[in-house]
Amino acid sequence: MGRSPCARRPSARGSVGGQAMPSAAKPATAATTAANQAVLAELPFYDTADFAEAWRGHVAPLPDGVVRGKAGRLVWDLGEYRFLETEQAPPEVNPSLWRLARLNMANGLFEVCPGVYQIRGLDLANMTIVEGERGVIVIDALTNAEAAATGLALYRAHRGERPVSALIYTHSHADHFGGAFGVASLDEVRAGRVPVIAPDGFMEELGAESVLAGIPMARRANFQFGGALHRGVRGQVDAGLGKRMGLAVSTLLPPTDLIVEPVESRTIDGVELVFQMAPQTEAPAEMHIWLPKQRVLNMAENTTRHLHNFIPLRGAQARDTRVWSNAITTSMALFGDQAEILVAQHHWPIWGREKLLGYLGRQRDLYKHIHDQALRLAARGLRPAEIAERLRLPDSLAQDWACRGYYGTVSHNAKAVYQRYLSWYDGNPANLDPLPPAEAARKLVEYLGPLDAVMARARDDFARGEYRWVVQLMNQLVFADPDNAAARELCADAHEQLGYQAESATWRNAYLLAAQELRGGISGSRAVGFLRPDMLPALSTEVVFDWLGVRLKAEQAAGLHWRIDWHFTDRGEIVAQNLENATLTQRLGTGSAAADARVTTTRAAFDRLVAGGVGFDVLLAEGAATVAGDATLPAKLFALLDVFETIFPVVTPR
Repeated sequence: MGRSPCARRPSARGSVGGQAMPSAAKPATAATTAANQAVLAELPFYDTADFAEAWRGHVAPLPDGVVRGKAGRLVWDLGEYRFLETEQAPPEVNPSLWRLARLNMANGLFEVCPGVYQIRGLDLANMTIVEGERGVIVIDALTNAEAAATGLALYRAHRGERPVSALIYTHSHADHFGGAFGVASLDEVRAGRVPVIAPDGFMEELGAESVLAGIPMARRANFQFGGALHRGVRGQVDAGLGKRMGLAVSTLLPPTDLIVEPVESRTIDGVELVFQMAPQTEAPAEMHIWLPKQRVLNMAENTTRHLHNFIPLRGAQARDTRVWSNAITTSMALFGDQAEILVAQHHWPIWGREKLLGYLGRQRDLYKHIHDQALRLAARGLRPAEIAERLRLPDSLAQDWACRGYYGTVSHNAKAVYQRYLSWYDGNPANLDPLPPAEAARKLVEYLGPLDAVMARARDDFARGEYRWVVQLMNQLVFADPDNAAARELCADAHEQLGYQAESATWRNAYLLAAQELRGGISGSRAVGFLRPDMLPALSTEVVFDWLGVRLKAEQAAGLHWRIDWHFTDRGEIVAQNLENATLTQRLGTGSAAADARVTTTRAAFDRLVAGGVGFDVLLAEGAATVAGDATLPAKLFALLDVFETIFPVVTPR
């Protein structure tokens, strides 16, 4: 099986190529070039051991570096990253990030040890495959079915046609469950042939994080992962956890078996697995997995080859890193004296007990150090931005490649600790009720005086490399006057240089996408007010009704009051839904004695209604629904629900 250039180990020599540069992208300035050159003297680039370990056990690459979907649609193409074949970082990329971006090119099928394999480099995450007596246990299903099916096919091409005997989700993030339909079918799961195992609370946390806040989170994820950026030395080079997200939709097979106890054992297809619950860590529902026979410890996403996020740029609840650190401590205590190999659902493994224990100890201390020191500085009266500027890792952590801020950063993680304990408010009453951004910006511009003089000073600051300040000031001018072309261009230029200097892949992506939006605006938006039809059946009825509440246009619902009982015959569920005070609420389990309308239907039919494309009148005409009482209310309800744009301005006024 031949290898494309993108599928082999990065060579030590080559030319920087990749996709064509967008015409607006500019080169690194002298200040950025100097800043990036300085990184070479600050970090241990002489330590190249990770390059050998990233490729250890390599069986076969992803053929042609490509994943395709239906009708040959391109889902994944590592060929976009051929520019990473050169060892030396270009001036437009932080050398530390360049190093990780090259390591994340390791792709294909890898043997971790006899009976344990991983698929890497086909998606943001890894798929771990454990061979059983009859078939294989798949741990995490990547982000989309196309990637998962390709990964499984690559495994089978080298290990034989083994059926899937179980699917395990380590936690409730889409890059770990979204490829479920590429691993097993709904019929196989319903028939009990493929159990789906997940940590307790998996479905509840998935709904709370990915559904109710799904629209703004998806937009912000564009900035975090840089999906809308071109791939190249002046664009997206990596996403920290992996290259990027695949270009296909996620699917979901609901769990059939939940791990509830702090430590539980299962024997699946002849393989003993020990599950350690680790809730409220990197995900609200997460667990580690110990394979005693193979002496392999799987840390899910709680230890990775970098500093993770306490709050990702896409948004999420602030994570409890004290609990996170304790979960690592518990794993060390439970399994550390036996473990010989450590794997995770991102990046590459660690072999050797002494080495993996040292790594786990530093990861444990990394999260606890930032937690404790952020609170110490808060206790001394420092505000979030001041804490972020002051807090530094000790050299014993800062000089470890696996503790570098490629995904999370010390800066925004310190602010996340403050937020978790002390909220968004920094204690200064001047920040209790500030003017909205556009209005405050207009007032500031009035006070600044002649803008020509302001722009001249800002350009001088830009020339001195003071990009943080230039972005801060030009952002105000853009919000005051979005049509100010000079301010937009200078703001974009400063964002771009900050992106080129960023060690964090997510910061780089955010800065560069901001520059792109300032220069070219936004495009590709579509109206959406519904959840995807393929995801709806997997969601609890309560989450679906909560989503309807999020969509309610309150200004149009003011003064309305009615009650609708929904009877779902296929699930034996009753939902008493109440509209009052311009708010939708519901109670599951029993109907309302004072209901104004009682609808009898199925969840399957209701899902069609929620997904859009059919109105309630269609369900009535088909006989898929009946109504007792006021038959106009269901249609009136859905007429009150908002639709949203998937792409909206972020660095310019709405």
